[in-house]
Amino acid sequence: MTSFGARLRRALDAHGPLCVGIDPHEALLDAWGLPQTADGVRAFGLTAVEAAAGRAGMVKPQVSFFERFGSRGFAALEDVMSAARAAGLLVIADAKRGDIGTTMAGYAQAWLEPGAPLEADALTISPYLGGGSLAEAITRALPAGKGVFVLAATSNPEGAPVQQALVPAALATTQGETTALRITRDVTAYDSPEGGLGSVGLVIGATIDRAGFALDDDTLRAVPLLAPGFGAQGATPADLRSRFGTLAGNVLASESRSILSAGPDRIAATIEERAARYQEVMGG
Repeated sequence: MTSFGARLRRALDAHGPLCVGIDPHEALLDAWGLPQTADGVRAFGLTAVEAAAGRAGMVKPQVSFFERFGSRGFAALEDVMSAARAAGLLVIADAKRGDIGTTMAGYAQAWLEPGAPLEADALTISPYLGGGSLAEAITRALPAGKGVFVLAATSNPEGAPVQQALVPAALATTQGETTALRITRDVTAYDSPEGGLGSVGLVIGATIDRAGFALDDDTLRAVPLLAPGFGAQGATPADLRSRFGTLAGNVLASESRSILSAGPDRIAATIEERAARYQEVMGG
C-alpha cells in the first residue's frame, strides 16, 4: 500500500504546490449562472475538477457548501470527489471533523475507507478535544494509504489566542510549549514518513508568523503543510519561500476564490497560470 505522503510527494513534484479549493458558495454560484441547488454545486464542482485535471495535483472541496443541500448535496459531493480521483487528482475533503473514540472512527470510515461513497485521499480534522482524540481516525487512515490534515496554526485571527496559548508547565513536555506545538507532536507521533513526507499533515495559515506558535522548521521537516491564505487572503506565489523557507517543498498552497472567481470559461486558464507561477517560484 503506497502511503498518502508518498503519493502527495509525487503530486507536488509533478505539478507543484497549487491546491485548488472547490468552494461553491452562494455568490460564486450566482456569478457562474448556476442555481442554488444540489445540481448547481455538482455542475460547479465537476467544472472545477475538469479544469484542474492535468494542471494541478490536488483539489480541496469545502464540504459545507455541498452539505447545505442535505442528502442531494452529499450525492453531488460524492460525484465531484469520485470524478476528481478518477482524473488522477488527490482529493482533500475539507470537513474539519473532530470528536473522540468510536465517533472519530465513524468519520474515518465515512471519508477515508477505501470504497466508501465519500472516499477522499485525505481529510481535515480538528484536534481541540486533544491530539490523542484523533487516534481512531489517524490509525485507520494510515494503513489504508490515506492522510489527514490537522488544524494547528490557522490564519483566522480568532485562532491565535488558543493555538499560541502555553501548555501548563506541569503538563508540557518542553518549556514554552504552545498548544499548536503540543498538537503537532501528539499527532505526528503516529506517523512514519516514507520518501521524506509523512501522511499526517498540518493546516498552517500562509499569513501567520510561525514563531508565535513555536512551530520551527526542524519540528515540521517531514510534515505536509496545507496552507490556506494564498490568493484572495493576501499571500502570493512569491511569498511561498519567504514564508515557509526550507519547508516550501512540503506546502500545499490552497487557493479558491482567486481561481474560482475567474468563472467557468476562464478557470482552466487561471489554474494553469497560477500553477506555472508556483512552479517558477519552486524552480520547476
